[in-house]
Amino acid sequence: MIVDVHSHYFRYPEHFTEEFKRESLRSRGVEIDLTVRWEEYRVTARECDKTIVFGAKARRSGQWVDDKEVAAYVAQHPERLIGFMCLDPTQVGWRDEMEEGHINLKLKGIKLLPMYAGFSPNDRALDDLWIYASRHGLPVLLHTGTTFVSNAPLACTLPRLIDEVAIRFPEVKIIMAHLGHPWEGECIATIRKHDNVFADCSALHYRPFQLYHSLMLVQEYGVWHKLLFGSDYPFTTVDASLAGMRKLNDMLLGTALPRLNMEQMEMMFQRDTLSLLGIMAESPIPPANASPAEAVTGRRSLE
Repeated sequence: MIVDVHSHYFRYPEHFTEEFKRESLRSRGVEIDLTVRWEEYRVTARECDKTIVFGAKARRSGQWVDDKEVAAYVAQHPERLIGFMCLDPTQVGWRDEMEEGHINLKLKGIKLLPMYAGFSPNDRALDDLWIYASRHGLPVLLHTGTTFVSNAPLACTLPRLIDEVAIRFPEVKIIMAHLGHPWEGECIATIRKHDNVFADCSALHYRPFQLYHSLMLVQEYGVWHKLLFGSDYPFTTVDASLAGMRKLNDMLLGTALPRLNMEQMEMMFQRDTLSLLGIMAESPIPPANASPAEAVTGRRSLE
């Protein structure tokens, strides 16, 4: 079973500020409609069985998606979608939003955007979050790695910060997104030493030579089993991600460079991610005030 561990829910342009939209041009050079629509996702995710989806909360960088909208979207396709809440701990009321997302909306995990929101995940002020996640078995997926947003501090996104968190909260299942790109070495060193820390490989296939080097580090350090599949939709798609990774060895033809172990890669694609993260199948509760448009609207492409 293929699980896409990293997928977004956005409506464009409603969920973004003008500044974010302007800066996003650094990514692809053109403005892109990031609205997520289920039908378009499914067409580009033919091998995918389950998908973890979340919104975005980062006032600093101009992104905000209410968790109720995510829950309403997930409730339309509960057999396929698993919802995570997103938290911005720099904002008043984030603890209430955490309980609301977990208890009332039945969301299964937490997404954090440390760099975009401007906080360090190892800050002691966030201990309530890590304690709550540990107590209730909520996996936490964090953005780690690069961005196009100018006021998003890189110091908040370094994979090494998760080392301290995992030492203090060893029971929390933690996923570092994007293999920490471009700090893949730090990410790999961190996931190797902590049983419950993982990384996803989302949004990397369109830099194939760099991804080859990153996965060769995964291979040489013996941590294929700590890698999870993700797409980062709508920035790219499941089908494009699978196809791009499966052909990485093709560019090595005629060279003596070592090959990636494709059997290990396929095992990663088919990993029982939900069991690994302790996620039980259960439909979210659609909020009573969610309109049909909120529940169904949803499309694609950027980072």
